[in-house]
Amino acid sequence: MKILKLAIVLVLAVCFSCKPEPKIEVEWVSSTNDKLWETKTYSGKTGVDLSKINISLDITKTQQTVDGFGGCFNELGWDALGMVTPEEKQQILNDLFDAENGCKFNICRMPIGANDYAVDWYSHNETDGDFAMENFSIDRDKQRLIPYIKEAKKINPEVEVWASPWCPPSWMKHSKHYACKSNPKFNDLPEEWSSTEELVSRFITEPKYFEAYALYFSKFIKAYKEAGIDIAAVHVQNEPNSAQNFPSCVWKPEDLGILIADYLGPKFKADGLETPIWLGTVERPQLERVQGVLEYKNAKEYITGVGFQWAGKGAIEAVHATYPEMKLMQTETECGDGSNDWKAAEYTFNLMKHYFENGANSYMYWNMVLDETGKSQWGWKQNSMISIDSNTKKIVYNPEFYLMKHLSAYVKPGSVKLAASGDEKTTIAFYNAADKNIVLLTYNDTDEEKELNITVGEKVIKAAVDAKSFNTLTVQI
Repeated sequence: MKILKLAIVLVLAVCFSCKPEPKIEVEWVSSTNDKLWETKTYSGKTGVDLSKINISLDITKTQQTVDGFGGCFNELGWDALGMVTPEEKQQILNDLFDAENGCKFNICRMPIGANDYAVDWYSHNETDGDFAMENFSIDRDKQRLIPYIKEAKKINPEVEVWASPWCPPSWMKHSKHYACKSNPKFNDLPEEWSSTEELVSRFITEPKYFEAYALYFSKFIKAYKEAGIDIAAVHVQNEPNSAQNFPSCVWKPEDLGILIADYLGPKFKADGLETPIWLGTVERPQLERVQGVLEYKNAKEYITGVGFQWAGKGAIEAVHATYPEMKLMQTETECGDGSNDWKAAEYTFNLMKHYFENGANSYMYWNMVLDETGKSQWGWKQNSMISIDSNTKKIVYNPEFYLMKHLSAYVKPGSVKLAASGDEKTTIAFYNAADKNIVLLTYNDTDEEKELNITVGEKVIKAAVDAKSFNTLTVQI
């Protein structure tokens, strides 16, 4: 009998020790400079002894909600798309906006009037002294921006478009010129009006100008509505501290507060416009410049969120801590100098990490498509997700296209940012409760293959990740 009992115990022990581990479903895509967007098969085994990247995730430690990803509709981007065949153009647009196989962009930016990637200077009313905005018109936009947006919305009707001016109508500025900094090579701004001084408003801060500018915004939203496009939000000024040789307008923070609290907010309310107003796009690291706007009278009551770009990344942490109720957006990824290389993608990954770790709800690329020069009409060569050679018509998907897709194609709107611990300096993680999955983007920034160990509760996900590789892993939990 003792022998029988011992045999039963041994059989049970063997059975339990052989019990298979629960199956872990993982979708995995990887990119290196040499192999962009490689779908890999997950096995749960590395097969080799490697140094490790150890990351722990807890789905109860949630942070901000993610609203989405996108880029900017610019005139020169539409012109670049016009260089290729209709079929190629459609494929590019599908790759950016298709909600099944593309980047799945759902929040995109557009300029109100000209920006540095317009074909040339224009506003929607250049009739000097037309305070009633009788000559307001979006006819120029019907040539490029509106077709661009409508083609995107054909692919994904859920694409939201937010808008910001780089410059008001030029007659609303003291200089009567779109630029703030003189550059004879690119503009005709008289030297006496050229200044890079900050915190001094170039806008004429008189009531009738404020009233006319608020009306300008209102007419823009209504005109786009009539054209079949809802404007999801307006950011009051692109880079209000930057005097550029292209369309720009420097503002004193308090004057932006006056515009919002005393004119723009009340005008939208009077006109029945529900379009959210944002304080954007902030490009300086000083918290007090944001506070100077938000704390003016009741400006905060009209402001939904704050948008940041460039050196504004230095302010987002403090703004998030000071105004936790505010939505936050990264409004324009830093655009490099037209390198369109792997180093640019590495830099942008670090920007993504920084913004999401400090409360950003959404992330915007800048130029989605440009020709091979990457140059604006005002001389600055910049990066784009996709480049089209104006001579050969060759289409190149640059590394940053794939980096954006590594997040935007998998992190659905409504997902939440997850806190991570361990070797998390090159990892961003999100949880989608609706689909019950975790999306993790990690960058192996070393020159050697490593074993990635992700612990989620009782599950351990193991994968051998290539040197210098971006890896998106979607884990069902």
